[in-house]
Amino acid sequence: MGVSMRGSLTERIEQIKKYIEQNEQVEVAEISKLFQISVATARRDLDQLAEIGDIERIHGGARLSRKPPPEPPVRLRRSEQAEEKLCIARATAALINDGETILMAGGTTVFEVANQLKDRKNITVITNSLLVIEALSNSREIHLVTLGGFFRHSEMLSYGHITEETLGQLYVDKVIFGVRAISLERGLTIDFLPELSTDRLMLRKGKEVIVVADYSKFNCESTSLVGPLSSIHKIVTDDKTPAGTVEAIRGMGIEVVIAT
Repeated sequence: MGVSMRGSLTERIEQIKKYIEQNEQVEVAEISKLFQISVATARRDLDQLAEIGDIERIHGGARLSRKPPPEPPVRLRRSEQAEEKLCIARATAALINDGETILMAGGTTVFEVANQLKDRKNITVITNSLLVIEALSNSREIHLVTLGGFFRHSEMLSYGHITEETLGQLYVDKVIFGVRAISLERGLTIDFLPELSTDRLMLRKGKEVIVVADYSKFNCESTSLVGPLSSIHKIVTDDKTPAGTVEAIRGMGIEVVIAT
């Protein structure tokens, strides 16, 4: 590889960035050797690139950050990763016990969880998602509480200060939360800023916060930070999520359930 190994700091940072773009994932020792810099300097250079948002730091190295593609309306996404979402939904439903109160957010994977709860008895479901309401509207044994507010048509859910006024008075056993993107470095992110404060409040409402996300949500980041990974307790995902990512999340003390 024809690179000028030393040069100025700015030049080296740019060369490291190009190298990661070509190789997608690198180790600190690899950068140290290739660019003839100390391991500590290599770490600092990677940290600087991570702060800019060009890469994502992982244990022992870094990988290229990627942005999720523009998200189509929720009803059009129901067929995407359908098999993985169904497996995740079944595994998540098995975590919900009789007598519990569950707060369910928006999104297609959360909707699939709701479908798995239709025949359950003696649970309370609180939701701002019209899809969840639709799924459970005929389930007479489920106590269904709906949250009003401003309506986001593309996602079929309510948000904003009216929603948050009600949420502020509630505490639940479990929060079932879908998210746009999950990054080891930056945490949980979404792409719709007006919904941010509602989502952040949801994460603070449960004794246990469970994120449901298929493999396509990992190792990428969107526009707005909902919360760090430390704000959740458990992730339910599918077996296509990279093993290294799963182990890194478990290393943070977060339980990861692999649905098959």
